[in-house]
Amino acid sequence: MTTMTRRVPHDGSALLRAMAATPPGPARARLRDEAIRAWLPLVHHLAHRYSGRGEPEDDLVQTATVGLIKAIDRFDPDRGVDFAGFAIPTVLGEVRRHFRDRTWSVRVPRRMQELRLAITEAGNVLPQTLGRSPTVADMATHLNITEEEVLEGLEGARAYSAKSLSTPVTEDGATALGDLLGSDDHDLELAELRVALGPALAALDERERMILSLRFYGNLTQADIAARIGVSQMHVSRLIARTLLKLRSALTDD
Repeated sequence: MTTMTRRVPHDGSALLRAMAATPPGPARARLRDEAIRAWLPLVHHLAHRYSGRGEPEDDLVQTATVGLIKAIDRFDPDRGVDFAGFAIPTVLGEVRRHFRDRTWSVRVPRRMQELRLAITEAGNVLPQTLGRSPTVADMATHLNITEEEVLEGLEGARAYSAKSLSTPVTEDGATALGDLLGSDDHDLELAELRVALGPALAALDERERMILSLRFYGNLTQADIAARIGVSQMHVSRLIARTLLKLRSALTDD
């Protein structure tokens, strides 16, 4: 705590006491602004602790500054509490909330987000105390949770960041991640329909099958079909509509 306090000008605490003794108004607002500027070194120090985790440090400083402002507005020097000790949990809480709420590619439950942060912190601390990389059992003991919960947290951490489907997965860059993903096979979807269509077509009379064949396989117009079978075009239109309705009904029933 002493190290962090040294990062703040000696008048930082004096400004907070003066601010508390000043009634609301321009003078108090000016003292508040000066106090915020005086304690910014603490903000930069705390934000830097979370750098290298995928978030720009400028964003972390901005988030930590919000925590500092909240701490200054809530601080009461008459309680005899050191401001640094009061502000640090507030600032760190704001930074952790930023990671929890803003940086996940896939939304996961808050419990999972907090578990990931705890596991990450344990992964930074345990190698120094153990002299080796921690195992799942080490993390479970350190965090006072089960090994299954540690594994759940590690699995959930995969949702923290996402890769683009255009990310190359081969050395020559010819194959992208999206190329390896499966997709729906339209012909496979129609296989069952084709199987059911056979009996439905067989149930039609000969003229109905012939009209459908001429229209949809021979690509003839209704006028051409009418001339070929010796009926009016209007009658061909009614026959096609009625026949398709019979097929649709048969397939729906199946």
